[in-house]
Amino acid sequence: MATITVFESVTLDGVMQAPGRPDEDDRGGFAHGGWAIPYQDDVAARFAGERMGVAGAMLFGRRTYEDVLGFWTSAGPNPFTEALVGARKYVVSRQSGLRLAYPNSTALIGEAAETVAALRRDVEGSITVLGSGELVRALLAAGLVDEMVLLQHPLVLGSGTRLLGSDRVALDLEHAVTTTTGVVIGQYAVR
Repeated sequence: MATITVFESVTLDGVMQAPGRPDEDDRGGFAHGGWAIPYQDDVAARFAGERMGVAGAMLFGRRTYEDVLGFWTSAGPNPFTEALVGARKYVVSRQSGLRLAYPNSTALIGEAAETVAALRRDVEGSITVLGSGELVRALLAAGLVDEMVLLQHPLVLGSGTRLLGSDRVALDLEHAVTTTTGVVIGQYAVR
C-alpha cells in the first residue's frame, strides 16, 4: 500500500493559491500571485530537491497538472523539469476521456476519494501531492493523507484559496527546518 504526502507552500493564514508566479492562478480575482518568490533560498531549494529525489509518484488535480507541467517544461533548463517529466504521475479528474499531455501520466477518472483510495491500495511506495487544494481537502476528509510537508511563509495575505477547510485535522510534528528567509518547513504525520 502506498503512502500519500501533501507538499504545500502556505501563508500564515493558510493561503496556498498561486505561490509560484503572478499569472499562476487568478481565480476569484486573486491579485497576490507569486507571493512565495521573495522567500526562496538555498535551504528551501535543497529540502525540495531532496524530497523530489525520493518522492516516488506524484498526484495532481487536473488543473494543477496542466499548469505545473506546462510551466516547468517550457521554462528552459531547470532542475525540476527532468524530475517532473520522468516521475510517474497520477491525475485526478471528473472529466471522462481526459487526454494527458506528458509521459508517465495516468488519469484517475471519478471522485477523488474513491479513485485515490484504489490507487493507494494497488501501488507501493510514496505518492506526493503538489498544489491541488481541492484534491488535498477531499483526501484529508477521506482519511487518505499520511503526511503533510508545509512550507509556512511569514506572510498574511487575507484573501485567496486556503489549503485547509473546516474539517479537523490532527498533526504530529516530526521534523522542522527554518530557512534564512523565515519560512518554517514542517513535516507532520497525520493522525
